[in-house]
Amino acid sequence: MQNIYGMTRAKLEEYFTSLGEKKFKALQVFEWLYQKKNNDVNTWSNIKKTIQENILKDFSFTMPKIVRQERDTLTRKFLFLLYDQNYIEAVVMYHDYGISVCVSSQVGCNMGCAFCESGRLKKVRNLETFEMVCQILLIEENIKERISSVVIMGIGEPLDNFANVMDFIHIINDAKGLAIGIRHITLSTSGIIPKIDELKNMDLQINLAISLHAPNDEIRNRIMKVNKVYNISQLINTIKSYIAHTNRRVTIEYVMLKEINDSETCAIELAHLLHGMNVYVNLIPYNETNHLEFKKSDAKTISKFCETLKQNGINVTIRKEFGSKISAACGQLRSKEVER
Repeated sequence: MQNIYGMTRAKLEEYFTSLGEKKFKALQVFEWLYQKKNNDVNTWSNIKKTIQENILKDFSFTMPKIVRQERDTLTRKFLFLLYDQNYIEAVVMYHDYGISVCVSSQVGCNMGCAFCESGRLKKVRNLETFEMVCQILLIEENIKERISSVVIMGIGEPLDNFANVMDFIHIINDAKGLAIGIRHITLSTSGIIPKIDELKNMDLQINLAISLHAPNDEIRNRIMKVNKVYNISQLINTIKSYIAHTNRRVTIEYVMLKEINDSETCAIELAHLLHGMNVYVNLIPYNETNHLEFKKSDAKTISKFCETLKQNGINVTIRKEFGSKISAACGQLRSKEVER
């Protein structure tokens, strides 16, 4: 049985057509679910009883459960229990321009990035579309505020769960769904080249972020397994093609790891690698965990790295730190719960 929250409006239109009903019934269902936040089908006054009965027979309305929260000044982290007793997490961040949520796309991750807590516990399965949608719905209900932007950057590699993530994007972007603007949706990937090409040809106009984290293959091979399949040269060419096709700027994510990738030489090499590309670099202070040996670069080193990139003509920002007083590292809250 499919979950109602995993159905795009187009898929619901097909469903109603198969029943001999008009396609606009899908629009009405979306309005009840996402505009009015009402999933009590029996109260859907503009949908006749026979259709209500079909919906209840054909669809599940099950949602994950929020089982734990941690809070910092501008951050709230939510731990969800799924129907199969697995855990995922999502993070709410309060900005001066609105509220963003970082959602998970998989239970665990197989990318095996050496510095990442999410990948320490291996991938169990992909999240279904409804499990991603419900992260946002349940958080909005909990905080009593509207989410204005979404980052698919939590546990998992989104492009390793391509079809479900695309349906998720269509539902949250739908004007009658959660109505989150397409340019307020960011997808972060470690660099699965065939799927970046597939995304490019969809002309979605989302924000694409690439987890690069190194200026050369030697360093990236040590910290990111994906580089042994899709190396930096291939990835840079793919990014250039993506930018040319979509006319969209791409974010380059670069986590600052002490004495690994934070030297002046690395900064210069990164500047040369990205020269002339329509990108900006997001330098990310590392969130340390007890399980991994990597350390955070100090503030002076990060500042110097940033300045070197600027001097070499690269647009760059230093990401504001969120959640330093809670389980800040991606996957940390989940791993604590699993090990408990």
